[in-house]
Amino acid sequence: MWLPLLGLLLGVSLGLLSDIQIPQVYDNYLTIAILAAFDTLFGGIRAYLQQVYDDRIFVSGFFFNILLAAALAFIGVHLGVDLYLAAVFAFGVRLFQNIAVMRRILLAKWTSRNKNSDTNA
Repeated sequence: MWLPLLGLLLGVSLGLLSDIQIPQVYDNYLTIAILAAFDTLFGGIRAYLQQVYDDRIFVSGFFFNILLAAALAFIGVHLGVDLYLAAVFAFGVRLFQNIAVMRRILLAKWTSRNKNSDTNA
């Protein structure tokens, strides 16, 4: 459990300390990549809480989501249509759905713990 947190802390620290500038041309791609990564991350947490987590599904979903979203944005740029907005919408909706399910699961676990502690007291 400590290794992902260490990686997150290290990544955030390096990101804040570095002076890397991303060209504006890639803003749409970066937005979609971040949303796809968050969607996959929260989907993995949701699967873990539902006790159906699988490493292969998580990793393949992570790369597939990012590649699909980037391809959609790339095709949209060449067609002159803002197709990246469709990916932003889809990943945004999935992100909020995953968070809502996680909240319900955690709330149910917390409620059942409180009921068990009340009956034991």
